[in-house]
Amino acid sequence: MKDKKNINQILKTILISFVSGMLGGLLVIYVVGYRPNNTSINKYESPKLVYDQSKHAGLMTGAFNIVKDSVVSVINLQKTRRNNLFTDIFGSKNDKDTLQTYSEGSGVIYYKNLNYAYIATNNHVVADSDQLQVILSDGRKIAAQKVGTDPETDLAVLKVNSKYINQVAKFASSKNLVPGQPVIAVGSPLGSQYATSVTQGIISAKSRVVNVVNEQGQVTNEATVIQTDAAINPGNSGGPLVNEQGQVIGINSMKLSRSGDGTAIEGMGFAIPSDEVVNILNQLVKNGKIVRPKLGIRVLDVTDLTRKDKKRIQLPNNIQEGVAVFSVDSGSSAAKAGIKAKDVIVQIDNDKIDSVASLHSKLYKHKIGDKITIKVIRAGKYVTLKAILQ
Repeated sequence: MKDKKNINQILKTILISFVSGMLGGLLVIYVVGYRPNNTSINKYESPKLVYDQSKHAGLMTGAFNIVKDSVVSVINLQKTRRNNLFTDIFGSKNDKDTLQTYSEGSGVIYYKNLNYAYIATNNHVVADSDQLQVILSDGRKIAAQKVGTDPETDLAVLKVNSKYINQVAKFASSKNLVPGQPVIAVGSPLGSQYATSVTQGIISAKSRVVNVVNEQGQVTNEATVIQTDAAINPGNSGGPLVNEQGQVIGINSMKLSRSGDGTAIEGMGFAIPSDEVVNILNQLVKNGKIVRPKLGIRVLDVTDLTRKDKKRIQLPNNIQEGVAVFSVDSGSSAAKAGIKAKDVIVQIDNDKIDSVASLHSKLYKHKIGDKITIKVIRAGKYVTLKAILQ
């Protein structure tokens, strides 16, 4: 009986020791941490690249693909005389004018036949050039020639050998544009190193009136343009503004970066509407220039007159705007209509004339031979005259 008791005591001791050992082991594992394989924990696995399952990268990607190969960079080359101190003093028969890149812009190929392909761009991109080159979307550089230019609308047409051209863009009417409509601008911002760059935006306004300024900083005309917030930077000039179908609805021409008081501006770019672009391009291809009607007068904005000037022409105090005539060409439309020096033009047909720019804008909508009605103030009284434009 005693032996059995001793055996039970021994088994109990063994069992307690075993349980204690197990608990101790589990406690160690809990405190220290279980690390069955340090190598697998420290191993780096490259992230897996999965296939992009979206149907398209963006709504305008298709539009860009349609037009991208018709967009070119336009290089304006001008002559620079190569000289040095010796030739400056003594002169040399070896002096030569070298062609250097003066500026770069953009253009869009819109038509081709068996011989030539025609490119639309801005007049200011090609102005004063001695030679022109275009860089195609595949990087090839080829010679280009001016077909015609029009400073008033800032448009120009170039031509290149058609054998190099595979794609041309199509124009769509700008009449039915709506604010909020998505568009892309394609071109070479900051030059050909960024050729065929694309920016996206919307139509901010379909018809915005802006002043056209000449090289002397004088306002010579008013232009009705498309406003967009698609980024347009130097070098984008002459490139296309494109709709969702990949059709050209405008030619990018300018942007506002600062207001008159110096305030920085973002997202205000302008494009010449396609309806006007096509009309001008067709005339430039046909005639090389745009022939516009003229009245044959020398004028000045009323706002630029002094008090003494206004008194001399007997302009009523309540007339604050208009165009003052200070000379009339003999035999001109104005002379035949009876317009005289000191007259102030305030209306043509039913449109108010408040500046030289608005006068030009109104005249440029007419053709030679059109009849117009002109209302002037002469010695304080209104006079209505009829003119045939020539």
